[in-house]
Amino acid sequence: MISRRTAILATLATPTLAQNWAPDRPLRFIVPFAPGGATDVVARVLAEPLGARLGQTVAVENRTGAGGNVGVEAVVRAAPDGLTILMGTTGTLTINPHLYANMGFNPLTDLAPIGLAFGTDHVLIVNPSVPANTAAEFLALARAQPGRLSYGSGGNGSSTHTVVELFKLVAGLDIQHVPYRGSAPALNDTVAGNVQLMLDQIASALPQIQAGRVRALAVTGARRHPALPDVPTVAEIGLAAAEATSWGAVMAPAATPAPALARLNAVLRESLELPMVRQRLTGVGADALASTPEELAGYLRAETEKWGRVVREARITVN
Repeated sequence: MISRRTAILATLATPTLAQNWAPDRPLRFIVPFAPGGATDVVARVLAEPLGARLGQTVAVENRTGAGGNVGVEAVVRAAPDGLTILMGTTGTLTINPHLYANMGFNPLTDLAPIGLAFGTDHVLIVNPSVPANTAAEFLALARAQPGRLSYGSGGNGSSTHTVVELFKLVAGLDIQHVPYRGSAPALNDTVAGNVQLMLDQIASALPQIQAGRVRALAVTGARRHPALPDVPTVAEIGLAAAEATSWGAVMAPAATPAPALARLNAVLRESLELPMVRQRLTGVGADALASTPEELAGYLRAETEKWGRVVREARITVN
């Protein structure tokens, strides 16, 4: 697992490659979701320092549709010249291939890894009416009442759906899924008690936790989150295999030359080390991550296998 909250400063195997490529035109930075979401915000935070280091403008372009597949395919079909890059995500790169039978491309083979960019943990929250003050009490309650509890998600195949299904598989729980059109209404109904629980991203759940409208029982990251230091990790409650992080990674078309990939990775890692960038990412509930292209390639394979198992065993489909 690639470490969280600390950029990986490993030296590129061929550092001279990064010095032999420079873009001669502005870059397109494709975000496969609408403006305003975490993925879009992170891309816009990074665009300025990336452009400053490359000597060219990096323009963020939102290409939405089909759960992010439209934007990803736009990068797959782009010229492999280093001038078109993608902010891919857990869903678009490693979950969607298991959900969509006719995508027309394979993220593992039709895209080239540049580097990780950010990650966000999830937190298990319950409505205060749920008679469980700890994760252990919650697990006992859920196991004693199979099928009685329900959780909200942002929709079939969303991270707030798949992360819970992983949690259910590892913990051996029977909890009913109630999909919403977005995570915000699912969170609202968790607060209202119309559903009993949610595994929401920490950034969006934190205000409700701090206001006492929901109770936080566990976080899905590898270590406790600074914003919730008293909340244990899933490993600490005996469910280490339920560890899950929603993340974003920068990708390029598959045949992009190695010097371009090396240079893009170098400027991405430099940008992620900037205090201003780290502060702005923290402000939207994200943690700066970094990797080499080789590390990212291995991570993508592991995540694809992991979420494929969840999709199959939980029988997740998209409508």
